[in-house]
Amino acid sequence: MHLTALQRILQDSRYMPHFKDCIGAIDGVHVQAIISSSNQIPFIGRKRIPTQNVMVACNFDMQFIFACAEWEGKAHDTRIFLSALRDQSLNFPKPPNGKYYLVDTGYPQMRGYLGPYKGERYHLPDFHRGVQPMGHKEVFNHAHSSLTSVMERTFGVWKKIWSILRDMPSYPFVKQVKIVIATMTLHNYIRRHAKRDCHFDESEDDLNGIQGEEIEIEVDSQQEDGPATQEMGALRNHTTSSLMSSST
Repeated sequence: MHLTALQRILQDSRYMPHFKDCIGAIDGVHVQAIISSSNQIPFIGRKRIPTQNVMVACNFDMQFIFACAEWEGKAHDTRIFLSALRDQSLNFPKPPNGKYYLVDTGYPQMRGYLGPYKGERYHLPDFHRGVQPMGHKEVFNHAHSSLTSVMERTFGVWKKIWSILRDMPSYPFVKQVKIVIATMTLHNYIRRHAKRDCHFDESEDDLNGIQGEEIEIEVDSQQEDGPATQEMGALRNHTTSSLMSSST
């Protein structure tokens, strides 16, 4: 029996009690899109092929808890994120008071969304080159990145299971969007009800590395220095102090 999302935090001394109020992580994933040549330009981003940019929230049991599909590949993650928060019809599961999601620097620092320290090493491969975290900010970034690696691992499993996502047929775009959502739903069903699955088994314990989707480094979001930003900055500093205390 695999652990629940909450148990993954509660039973791991690397993250407890430092991230006890964290409920998941948010990131974007690109899926191949088949678009007519006359309409391709908005869909062609860094991958240089037409893609659909999908905003996703995951828990720590590699399950999707929210997805906002149908955005063009060139759309910035922050734009999609803010639109999802403002559109009440999407029913985005906003964090309760005192809880938060982990996000990377491509997202705004808002109440309920905790990002890493900017200007410091962050992505796990940066720490796999034989150099350990240096200083308190890198210690926090390493722990933050380790936890958010659940996104890449979840995306990796999802795309391995559903080959249609790697070779999308030339269906109307509205159907391509439905395929993304349908395969995520089936992904969750397998995760919750299958006793064993080789794809999940390969990635389940890989919190110190990434055996999944290629990391996509988003351009830093422009952030306002307001009370909410300062509140999350204070939470980040408190979490960092907790991590440093536990390592001494």
